[in-house]
Amino acid sequence: MDEKPFALIVAGPTCSGKSALALGLAERLGGVVINADAMQCYRELRVITARPTPAEEALVPHRLYGVRPAAEPGDAAWWRGAALAVMADAHRAGRLPILCGGTGLYFWSLVHGIAAIPEVPEPARAEARRLLAELGPGGLHDALAKVDRATAARLRPSDSQRVARAWEVWRATGRGLAAWQAEPATPAPWRFAMLSIDPPREALREAIARRFATMLEQGALAEVRALLALGLDSALPLMRAHGVPELASHLRGEITLAEAEAHAVLATGQYTKRQATWFRHRLLVEPPGLHTIHARITGLKQFMESELAEIMSLIRPSG
Repeated sequence: MDEKPFALIVAGPTCSGKSALALGLAERLGGVVINADAMQCYRELRVITARPTPAEEALVPHRLYGVRPAAEPGDAAWWRGAALAVMADAHRAGRLPILCGGTGLYFWSLVHGIAAIPEVPEPARAEARRLLAELGPGGLHDALAKVDRATAARLRPSDSQRVARAWEVWRATGRGLAAWQAEPATPAPWRFAMLSIDPPREALREAIARRFATMLEQGALAEVRALLALGLDSALPLMRAHGVPELASHLRGEITLAEAEAHAVLATGQYTKRQATWFRHRLLVEPPGLHTIHARITGLKQFMESELAEIMSLIRPSG
């Protein structure tokens, strides 16, 4: 018998209803909801990153939400270590770990393992940020291609965060990120089942527009104003969270609030398309432990009892 502890993954694109499903399952099954969304790890922006509300967090234990300051960027290696620790805590307490989010790289690193890249010292990080500001993401990508062609070939020139990360790893270690990632990794000592939410594109677009309008009503603009007042490096991950660049542009007087809202909704929609493609083409959990839901989730009550029974069979496998 496989004696590894069991955990459930609830994954899908932004605004697909992951949090509602994870919360409902955690209430029903005695679970702990563990954040697997890169932006929701940061404490400064609750509204605009759609973190669970205080009322929702009071219903069941939530972990790894709002645990890092924006000035200290997290990465997949940090998150994996933190997630494994809180999963172990949940298991010892007799609770089901329910990992909820849309950051595919975090899930992949957890399930399959991650390269043991040494900690990057601050001078290398600072150089990457400086070059990104001076050259722009495309220019830094060109520079990266000259010293680490293999990694540069795998990155979009416009992906500033990953290009800067690749540069700092090369500068700090003398080896390219692709070379590090090619080394064998150690999978997590857990059994996983996965609920993958894959709603129709039109349903997502409408939900994104509704949610951003609600965020504005709930104070998203004030959140971004307070974030900008901290004077943080614009290359930090949270400074590029969906809605932040657009609302920041409005606060600088460059565009109207209506234009900022439209741009943010469009950018978020484009991102959800990439998220959905990522989850469709990378197998995190082997069937029969994978269940795909082709609808946007608004809560556990949305499901028919027959579908709930199928989900329960993943969570409590026979034997």
